Amino acid sequence: MPEATVPDLTEILKDSPSNWGKWGPDDEVGSLNYLGAEQVLAAAQLIRTGKVFTLQRLIGDPKGDPVWPGRSPAERTQIMDEATWDTDDAPAFPGGLHYADDKINCFLQGSTQYDALGHVWFDGQIWNGYDCRTTVGGLDKASVEPIANKGVVGRAVLLDMARFRGKPNLDKAETYTHEDLQACAKAQGVTIEKRDIILIRTNFLKTFFDLGDKFYEGFCEPGLVYSPELVHWFQDMEIPNLVTDTIANEVTTDPNNGAALVLHNALMRNLGITLTEICDLENLAEDCAADGQYAFFYAAAPLKVAKGSGAPVNPIAVK
Repeated sequence: MPEATVPDLTEILKDSPSNWGKWGPDDEVGSLNYLGAEQVLAAAQLIRTGKVFTLQRLIGDPKGDPVWPGRSPAERTQIMDEATWDTDDAPAFPGGLHYADDKINCFLQGSTQYDALGHVWFDGQIWNGYDCRTTVGGLDKASVEPIANKGVVGRAVLLDMARFRGKPNLDKAETYTHEDLQACAKAQGVTIEKRDIILIRTNFLKTFFDLGDKFYEGFCEPGLVYSPELVHWFQDMEIPNLVTDTIANEVTTDPNNGAALVLHNALMRNLGITLTEICDLENLAEDCAADGQYAFFYAAAPLKVAKGSGAPVNPIAVK
């Protein structure tokens, strides 16, 4: 029997909804337009104890940095330190100043990061219908810079799928739907409201540290799986930002059609929903399980990188 042919994204998403043009022909931040002053002020009312959680994974972790296959982890290089002044030609500053200096070489999407809306595409067009040729040499349209300039602030809800399913972490290729998200929220005693920022904990990257190089064998992360109903739910709920603790937010290869990263296109390219990846949600999840507060104030702003397809970020949750 011949292998089944994987359908093209053009076919899979031919009837998928679109938000192109909703915020005008020049829009580059998409569904982040749903977050305005009203959402910021409402989210601030959720702050009860002042507890702050930072959600970025450590860059240059001695235990390793999880990255997408084919990308290399960040490399930090020490340029100046006290040993610099062991040499006769060391720089001299009035008053005897010494200092340390270093640099980093990394993929902009090689750590906790925001995707630009123009990061992925099919059929020759990126978000809002811009020509994919605008990405040549750097994103002239829908780069990460407009997202960084706007910032992301609003009410967020943590959906702890791993704890909901009674396991330390979700398994390779394990999927869940929007209905599972709603069931998880109900079990946690929280309501997913319109324009909420959704955070999903799988703790799958635990297996990166447990397995080492074997983590990448048969690589297929757990995550949301495409269905027309799921896409319509995200559109109807006006979700501005999907945040997860996996490298690519969704199940890597769709078990129903064999295509890769369908939701990157259905949600980000078509609806303008910003994706945030590789977050560390463990401390936040432990605290939410302890006090039962799964909704909180969320703020994030990726680095301002001109023409960037993504940028590192250290999101903040405040309870």
